[in-house]
Amino acid sequence: MTLMLGRTLSNGRQAGLSVLLGTVTGCFMHTIFAVIGISAILAASTTAFLVLKICGALYLLWLAFTAIFKGSTFRLNREKSSHTGFWNNFFTGLSVNILNPKVVIFFLTFLPQFVSVTDPYAWQKMLFLGLLLNTIATPISAMIVITANSFAKTLKVNPKINRMIDYLFGTVFTVFAVKILLTEGK
Repeated sequence: MTLMLGRTLSNGRQAGLSVLLGTVTGCFMHTIFAVIGISAILAASTTAFLVLKICGALYLLWLAFTAIFKGSTFRLNREKSSHTGFWNNFFTGLSVNILNPKVVIFFLTFLPQFVSVTDPYAWQKMLFLGLLLNTIATPISAMIVITANSFAKTLKVNPKINRMIDYLFGTVFTVFAVKILLTEGK
Protein backbone atom coordinates (compact mmCIF):
# COMPACT_ATOMS: atom_id res chain seq x y z
CA MET A 1 0.00 0.00 0.00
CA THR A 2 2.82 2.40 0.85
CA LEU A 3 4.50 1.71 -2.49
CA MET A 4 1.20 2.25 -4.33
CA LEU A 5 0.64 5.53 -2.55
CA GLY A 6 4.22 6.69 -3.09
CA ARG A 7 4.09 5.99 -6.81
CA THR A 8 0.66 7.59 -7.13
CA LEU A 9 1.79 10.72 -5.34
CA SER A 10 5.05 10.95 -7.25
CA ASN A 11 4.03 9.87 -10.74
CA GLY A 12 0.27 9.95 -10.90
CA ARG A 13 -2.69 7.64 -11.04
CA GLN A 14 -1.34 5.41 -13.83
CA ALA A 15 1.82 4.65 -11.84
CA GLY A 16 -0.18 3.77 -8.73
CA LEU A 17 -2.57 1.58 -10.71
CA SER A 18 0.41 -0.15 -12.38
CA VAL A 19 1.85 -0.99 -8.95
CA LEU A 20 -1.62 -2.16 -7.89
CA LEU A 21 -1.84 -4.52 -10.88
CA GLY A 22 1.60 -5.90 -10.03
CA THR A 23 0.53 -6.44 -6.44
CA VAL A 24 -2.72 -8.12 -7.51
CA THR A 25 -0.73 -10.39 -9.82
CA GLY A 26 1.55 -11.22 -6.88
CA CYS A 27 -1.46 -12.09 -4.71
CA PHE A 28 -2.78 -14.33 -7.47
CA MET A 29 0.62 -16.02 -7.69
CA HIS A 30 0.66 -16.49 -3.90
CA THR A 31 -2.78 -18.08 -4.19
CA ILE A 32 -1.42 -20.54 -6.74
CA PHE A 33 1.67 -21.14 -4.57
CA ALA A 34 -0.55 -21.90 -1.57
CA VAL A 35 -2.80 -24.18 -3.63
CA ILE A 36 0.08 -26.26 -4.99
CA GLY A 37 2.03 -26.24 -1.73
CA ILE A 38 5.02 -24.04 -2.59
CA SER A 39 4.15 -21.60 0.19
CA ALA A 40 4.17 -24.47 2.68
CA ILE A 41 7.62 -25.53 1.48
CA LEU A 42 8.93 -21.96 1.82
CA ALA A 43 7.47 -21.59 5.29
CA ALA A 44 8.77 -25.00 6.40
CA SER A 45 12.29 -24.56 5.01
CA THR A 46 14.32 -22.37 7.30
CA THR A 47 16.88 -21.63 4.59
CA ALA A 48 14.34 -20.83 1.86
CA PHE A 49 12.36 -18.63 4.22
CA LEU A 50 15.53 -16.84 5.35
CA VAL A 51 16.53 -16.15 1.74
CA LEU A 52 13.03 -14.84 0.99
CA LYS A 53 13.14 -12.61 4.07
CA ILE A 54 16.55 -11.20 3.22
CA CYS A 55 15.63 -10.53 -0.42
CA GLY A 56 12.38 -8.82 0.58
CA ALA A 57 14.04 -6.75 3.30
CA LEU A 58 16.90 -5.69 1.01
CA TYR A 59 14.45 -4.59 -1.65
CA LEU A 60 12.45 -2.53 0.86
CA LEU A 61 15.65 -1.00 2.20
CA TRP A 62 16.59 -0.03 -1.36
CA LEU A 63 13.19 1.67 -1.74
CA ALA A 64 13.76 3.46 1.60
CA PHE A 65 17.24 4.57 0.53
CA THR A 66 15.85 5.87 -2.76
CA ALA A 67 13.08 7.77 -1.00
CA ILE A 68 15.35 9.41 1.57
CA PHE A 69 18.54 10.07 -0.41
CA LYS A 70 17.18 10.59 -3.89
CA GLY A 71 13.80 12.00 -2.93
CA SER A 72 12.11 9.99 -5.64
CA THR A 73 9.12 8.76 -3.69
CA PHE A 74 7.09 11.95 -3.82
CA ARG A 75 7.39 14.54 -6.56
CA LEU A 76 4.41 16.70 -7.24
CA ASN A 77 5.81 18.19 -10.42
CA ARG A 78 5.45 14.80 -12.15
CA GLU A 79 8.78 15.13 -13.86
CA LYS A 80 9.97 12.22 -15.95
CA SER A 81 11.62 9.64 -13.70
CA SER A 82 12.65 6.02 -13.80
CA HIS A 83 9.36 5.09 -12.11
CA THR A 84 7.04 6.36 -14.83
CA GLY A 85 6.81 3.30 -17.08
CA PHE A 86 3.89 0.92 -16.71
CA TRP A 87 6.08 -2.19 -16.66
CA ASN A 88 8.59 -0.69 -14.23
CA ASN A 89 5.80 0.04 -11.75
CA PHE A 90 4.06 -3.28 -12.42
CA PHE A 91 7.21 -5.33 -11.76
CA THR A 92 8.05 -3.26 -8.69
CA GLY A 93 4.61 -4.02 -7.23
CA LEU A 94 4.94 -7.68 -8.22
CA SER A 95 8.43 -8.09 -6.75
CA VAL A 96 7.59 -6.34 -3.47
CA ASN A 97 4.57 -8.63 -3.12
CA ILE A 98 6.33 -11.86 -4.14
CA LEU A 99 9.37 -11.19 -1.92
CA ASN A 100 7.29 -10.39 1.15
CA PRO A 101 7.35 -13.40 3.49
CA LYS A 102 4.40 -12.00 5.43
CA VAL A 103 2.29 -12.43 2.31
CA VAL A 104 3.50 -16.04 2.01
CA ILE A 105 2.50 -16.68 5.61
CA PHE A 106 -0.84 -14.92 5.14
CA PHE A 107 -1.83 -17.05 2.16
CA LEU A 108 -0.44 -20.19 3.79
CA THR A 109 -2.53 -19.66 6.93
CA PHE A 110 -5.58 -17.86 5.55
CA LEU A 111 -6.69 -20.00 2.62
CA PRO A 112 -6.33 -23.50 4.13
CA GLN A 113 -8.33 -22.70 7.25
CA PHE A 114 -11.52 -22.69 5.18
CA VAL A 115 -11.09 -26.16 3.71
CA SER A 116 -10.74 -29.64 5.10
CA VAL A 117 -7.72 -31.76 4.31
CA THR A 118 -10.05 -34.57 3.28
CA ASP A 119 -12.13 -32.36 0.97
CA PRO A 120 -11.60 -33.51 -2.64
CA TYR A 121 -12.31 -29.95 -3.83
CA ALA A 122 -9.92 -28.26 -1.38
CA TRP A 123 -7.62 -26.80 -4.04
CA GLN A 124 -10.59 -25.39 -6.01
CA LYS A 125 -11.98 -23.78 -2.87
CA MET A 126 -8.60 -22.29 -1.96
CA LEU A 127 -8.25 -20.96 -5.50
CA PHE A 128 -11.73 -19.44 -5.31
CA LEU A 129 -10.96 -17.81 -1.95
CA GLY A 130 -7.73 -16.30 -3.27
CA LEU A 131 -9.54 -14.93 -6.33
CA LEU A 132 -12.33 -13.61 -4.11
CA LEU A 133 -9.78 -11.83 -1.92
CA ASN A 134 -8.29 -10.14 -5.00
CA THR A 135 -11.74 -9.29 -6.33
CA ILE A 136 -12.66 -7.52 -3.10
CA ALA A 137 -9.30 -5.85 -2.43
CA THR A 138 -8.58 -4.54 -5.94
CA PRO A 139 -11.42 -1.97 -6.24
CA ILE A 140 -10.75 -0.74 -2.71
CA SER A 141 -7.06 -0.27 -3.48
CA ALA A 142 -7.91 1.41 -6.78
CA MET A 143 -10.11 3.91 -4.93
CA ILE A 144 -7.22 4.63 -2.55
CA VAL A 145 -4.94 5.28 -5.54
CA ILE A 146 -7.49 7.62 -7.13
CA THR A 147 -7.99 9.46 -3.85
CA ALA A 148 -4.21 9.78 -3.34
CA ASN A 149 -3.89 11.23 -6.83
CA SER A 150 -6.45 13.90 -5.95
CA PHE A 151 -4.67 14.51 -2.64
CA ALA A 152 -1.38 15.12 -4.47
CA LYS A 153 -3.01 17.86 -6.50
CA THR A 154 -4.08 19.67 -3.34
CA LEU A 155 -0.58 19.38 -1.85
CA LYS A 156 0.92 21.34 -4.74
CA VAL A 157 0.05 24.53 -2.89
CA ASN A 158 2.51 23.56 -0.12
CA PRO A 159 5.49 21.79 -1.76
CA LYS A 160 7.62 21.93 1.45
CA ILE A 161 5.84 18.78 2.56
CA ASN A 162 7.57 16.74 -0.17
CA ARG A 163 10.73 15.98 1.81
CA MET A 164 8.73 15.15 4.92
CA ILE A 165 6.78 12.61 2.90
CA ASP A 166 10.02 11.18 1.45
CA TYR A 167 11.30 10.64 4.98
CA LEU A 168 7.95 9.19 6.04
CA PHE A 169 7.91 6.65 3.19
CA GLY A 170 11.61 5.89 3.72
CA THR A 171 10.97 5.27 7.41
CA VAL A 172 7.93 3.10 6.70
CA PHE A 173 9.87 1.00 4.16
CA THR A 174 12.70 0.60 6.68
CA VAL A 175 10.29 -0.46 9.44
CA PHE A 176 8.68 -2.97 7.06
CA ALA A 177 12.12 -4.33 6.14
CA VAL A 178 12.97 -4.83 9.83
CA LYS A 179 9.58 -6.47 10.46
CA ILE A 180 10.16 -8.82 7.52
CA LEU A 181 13.57 -9.79 8.90
CA LEU A 182 11.97 -10.53 12.29
CA THR A 183 9.16 -12.64 10.78
CA GLU A 184 9.29 -16.27 11.80
CA GLY A 185 8.46 -18.99 9.32
CA LYS A 186 6.73 -21.40 11.66
